[in-house]
Amino acid sequence: MESKGKSTFRKRQREKKQSDDGLMRLNRYIAKAGICSRREADKFIEAGVVKVNGKVITQMGYKLSTVDEVKFNDAKIKSETTRYLLLNKPKNYSGRMDDSTKKRTVRELIAGACKEIIMPIGRLGKNSTGLLLFTNDDQLAKKLSNPQKRIKEIYHLELDKKLKSIDLKKLQDGVSIHGKQAPIDSVSYISGKDKNEIGLEISMGGIKMVNLIFEQIGYKVQRIDRVFFAGLSKKDLPRKRHRFLSNEEINLLKRI
Repeated sequence: MESKGKSTFRKRQREKKQSDDGLMRLNRYIAKAGICSRREADKFIEAGVVKVNGKVITQMGYKLSTVDEVKFNDAKIKSETTRYLLLNKPKNYSGRMDDSTKKRTVRELIAGACKEIIMPIGRLGKNSTGLLLFTNDDQLAKKLSNPQKRIKEIYHLELDKKLKSIDLKKLQDGVSIHGKQAPIDSVSYISGKDKNEIGLEISMGGIKMVNLIFEQIGYKVQRIDRVFFAGLSKKDLPRKRHRFLSNEEINLLKRI
């Protein structure tokens, strides 16, 4: 029997391959249009109720190009509305979107927000909090997930002990991770807080890099709160709440 972890990994690899060749599987297209799940879409395809460019398609795994016309029961499937949703994630919610686990997940927090299937860009772990962006815009998701892109992120961190001024200076001067300069753009104490609370701005590596940076100088990060991501902030967005991005914010992301 295939393990759940391996199954999830292989599913991600299949989806990545689909997006890399610029094509989309027919069942996924139907599901993303909000008609039914992928599994149900497979049954409809097999039953012969789905047409592509006027031709009935019963082939499993059939892939579409961006110019193909899809009809379901002779009604044209409209291209789904592109959605961009920002969540202020609370603690104790898994960043996973699958519901095969009994744990609380971010899926619960955005349930009912829209009919389209939207996925998070990157991931915040169960104990991490802060901004998490969801979208069905595959191109934008791919761009913001590209490790070569310098995407500005600001974190409010809580360390296991007070950060010594000499160690703060080390970070400001630059530390090396695996032989490369850590992508620290700014680091400082947070005004009015104890010296174990630190503000960190980086532009590559995400949460994994945050942990590596402080491990390098002998500290452990006990709490991570992402307060800024790719031009988006937590302003007026309470914990556990979400909102759709404005047109101005969407255009900002697309210019990155």
